[in-house]
Amino acid sequence: MSTLAELNKHLFAALDRLDVENLSPEQIEAEVSRAGAIVDVADRITENAKVQLQAAKLFAEHGDKILPTLPMIGKAKE
Repeated sequence: MSTLAELNKHLFAALDRLDVENLSPEQIEAEVSRAGAIVDVADRITENAKVQLQAAKLFAEHGDKILPTLPMIGKAKE
């Protein structure tokens, strides 16, 4: 999974698996657990994307003068 679009596909696939009507209680429990794990990872990915977007907005608004305060870029310049 390398894009937010692919993440979205995985989330909807998990939802589709939960919607299967002939699952046994054990299969439902396994799918709920799996879906929970997928959602936990998805939350981390989307939070990371938000941070990247915030950094891009800061750079767009303040240009080069903000670069030293951005962790990845500031370290790359050293």
